[in-house]
Amino acid sequence: MIGFSILPVTAFQQNCTLLLCEKTRKAAVIDPGGEVPRILDAIDKLDIEVERILLTHGHIDHVGGATELAKALSVPIEGPHREDAFLIEGDHLPRQCDRFGIPPISGFTPSRWFDDGDRVTIGDETLQVLHAPGHTPGHVVYFHAGAKLAQVGDVLFAGSIGRTDFPRGSHADLIRAIRERLFPLGDDVKFIPGHGPMSTFGDERARNPYVGDR
Repeated sequence: MIGFSILPVTAFQQNCTLLLCEKTRKAAVIDPGGEVPRILDAIDKLDIEVERILLTHGHIDHVGGATELAKALSVPIEGPHREDAFLIEGDHLPRQCDRFGIPPISGFTPSRWFDDGDRVTIGDETLQVLHAPGHTPGHVVYFHAGAKLAQVGDVLFAGSIGRTDFPRGSHADLIRAIRERLFPLGDDVKFIPGHGPMSTFGDERARNPYVGDR
């Protein structure tokens, strides 16, 4: 079985998720945007062993604490898709920090870039990787079929969708990803968004004014 704990971090209230295999107590940290001491404290309280850090996309509010946390835990950083390299490598992250008045963070290269259809393990559990561009070109979603649970980052929210006015964003790609990659997974799939409360794909199909069936 898969379990999770959601920890909103930083002024952006970005949902950092601790996703764990309940049998082995092995875990992954998804999108550690910052406040690393709080994340480490949550890991200690849950008594879990983190195997890797997973990123949905390259924006500062989702990757801001990744390198610090990886160093503290001696674990690799994996994801997103290589199309987000321009956001993570080089000087883009330091420039984002300067824009938002955040202490500077150096660019980095993940240990692994994901492609659509890849798999990643957490203990005895396996996540499917779905490439879902639009908010950023390299955005990915992590899906656990058994638990009917998806970590969707900033692709989809309860009652809304991700912004597409960032560099290399695409509204058409975002809508296509939601309707052709996410919704077919099933109405009963619960999802953890990058910000705000959880929802289900069925609820969003029925009520979301941006991407619902109506």
